[in-house]
Amino acid sequence: MTGDVGVLASGGCHIFNGCGFPAPGLQDFEWKPFFTIGSFSFTKPMLLAIVAALVVIVFFWVAFRSPKLVPRGMQNLGELAILGVRDQILRPSLGRKGDSYLPLLVSLFFFIYIMNVMELIPLFQFPVTSRIGFVWPLVFIVYFLYLYLGVKNQGPWGYLKNMIPPGVPAPIYIILVPVELLRFFVFQPFTLGVRLFGNMFAGHLLLTIFTLASWYLLSLSVGLLYAAGSFALAIFVFLLETLVTLLQAFIFTTLTATYIASSLEASH
Repeated sequence: MTGDVGVLASGGCHIFNGCGFPAPGLQDFEWKPFFTIGSFSFTKPMLLAIVAALVVIVFFWVAFRSPKLVPRGMQNLGELAILGVRDQILRPSLGRKGDSYLPLLVSLFFFIYIMNVMELIPLFQFPVTSRIGFVWPLVFIVYFLYLYLGVKNQGPWGYLKNMIPPGVPAPIYIILVPVELLRFFVFQPFTLGVRLFGNMFAGHLLLTIFTLASWYLLSLSVGLLYAAGSFALAIFVFLLETLVTLLQAFIFTTLTATYIASSLEASH
């Protein structure tokens, strides 16, 4: 349970005690601050983001603090994690020449994944990336990185020119030029962030709805049937979210690798 809905449910709001269904909504993504200093408020999502960063840092530090030629234990897991990102995300987009970006992509992938999977862990039970304020900084890092690399490797004019496919009839450029510029400078970063935020927001909302409905409908009468159906859907959404949390981290990191590749070399 999250937010005020969890409080209502634990307080006994039920179909037969006269209160209406405490429908989940935006209030479930708002948290009372742990403390406030001036205009700064420290909330649970902030704490979870810090925990996610620490998990990534501590895991890889423990795995590689004293690396062995034949990996064992945590080092073995760390190498599998790095090789997974390298072989499934970096190499298909950037090839071997992109290995210098492996630390960035590994950090990005596992940081996003841990923030996502917080939704499924008891006590945490909230995906940090369902708050878009935590997504935009990651998008801006990727955005400014691929713009910087594009200008550095292709030159300002060359980078802009290579955004436009060559060989099309001249009148088409009237439409094509603004569309391509909007794609690179607006649509790419916007969809990169909204895709991650939207999927995690919707998944958490669905999971909350079916979980609360199971409690709200539970009774010894016909409501038991509806509660069982709602609970089955809650389990289904939970299992689906175990895939979505990983998939969204994979998509975000893969698109990052693709954008970097298009900046290092002309995409057309």
